[in-house]
Amino acid sequence: MVARPVAESGPLAPLRYGPFRLLAAGRMISMLGNAVAPIALAFAVLDLTGSAGDLGLVVGARSLTNVVFLLLGGVIADRLPRHLVMVGSSVVAALTQAAVAATVLTGTATVPVLMVLSAVNGLAWALAWPAVSALLPQTVPEAIRKQANAINRIGGNTAMILGAPAGGILVATVGPGWGLAADAVSFALSGLCFALIRVPVLSVRKPSVLAGLRDGWSEFTSRTWLWVVVLGFMFLNAAWAAAIGVLGPVVADDTIGRRAWGFVLAAQTAGMIAGALLAIRLNVRRLLAFGVVAVGGQALLPAGLGLAPALWVLMVCAFAGGVAFDQFGIAWETTMQEYVPAGKLARVYSYDMLGSLVAIPIGQVVAGPAAHALGARTALLIAAGVIVLAVAGMLTSRDVRTLEHRPGRG
Repeated sequence: MVARPVAESGPLAPLRYGPFRLLAAGRMISMLGNAVAPIALAFAVLDLTGSAGDLGLVVGARSLTNVVFLLLGGVIADRLPRHLVMVGSSVVAALTQAAVAATVLTGTATVPVLMVLSAVNGLAWALAWPAVSALLPQTVPEAIRKQANAINRIGGNTAMILGAPAGGILVATVGPGWGLAADAVSFALSGLCFALIRVPVLSVRKPSVLAGLRDGWSEFTSRTWLWVVVLGFMFLNAAWAAAIGVLGPVVADDTIGRRAWGFVLAAQTAGMIAGALLAIRLNVRRLLAFGVVAVGGQALLPAGLGLAPALWVLMVCAFAGGVAFDQFGIAWETTMQEYVPAGKLARVYSYDMLGSLVAIPIGQVVAGPAAHALGARTALLIAAGVIVLAVAGMLTSRDVRTLEHRPGRG
């Protein structure tokens, strides 16, 4: 007797598939550890030298290898079994974080050592991120990928909400070294989850590294909707990073206070979870256009900071912006998985990630001089305007406006 397929309907349908459960669990565990790690690392460096400049060097070393090796990560994830790439990356990340924890706990940490270990950890992340993104379509049928993307994001956002206070408690009670050790354990556990994933092997041509990069670039540039959105997000992400990473804390310090700013950021993450839950229920024919329009809501928090920095106003703006952002995030991931060939998906993801991240440091650097020259609140309103203009620019593309969601093909 031939087994009948399980009915694929409902918002939780992806959880019926073992490979997806393992992928989602592994990603959530690693993100839980990564929510703890920045807090622990920051206080470890400050305990060591008391210098914000040294902290910038350690964090910057990780960010640099993130950007430099993203494209290579995409090529590797399209050449090798993706779950094994993720296992290898998790092992490297676990070992490097364990080494960082050991140096901090034994009092042997130095800034150069922390920089090297952070750079290796950043390399591991760069190799894993395209693989994680590209593996999801192999774990569930196409008809329920949107629900799978939403569940994946809910798990990640929940981990961020739980991880940040957990990191603060760990650092305050037992010290930053044990917080870093917890991150190492999280990578080991996530690697175990990834190792248990079993999915069909993709039958694709395996080009050389340079040929793979060229092939991925050709695939990326051949789809107008794809490069237009990535170009728009170069500006949007630069403005958002400047507003929330630099200007927001300055205004919050002068108005609502640091503790209240933490509540604002928590409201944003809660909005992202609510947005993912909403996206599971929505059925939109022009999913990409809907997501691009929705992400204009990211302008609300910078505008609120610039116009009316009261706690309740900012929490409402942050929550609404979080809802808006996850509408786009789920629409974007689902659209890429529907339209980009599976064998090239990781490389295309790597170009997407590189384009989306590359301008963030520029926005962060420009924010300081802009605040000095114009005032922080005026600079925040300009950042909000850049976000709105970036959304409008993306919508000028007919391909972005008209591309149709096509679940259940094949």
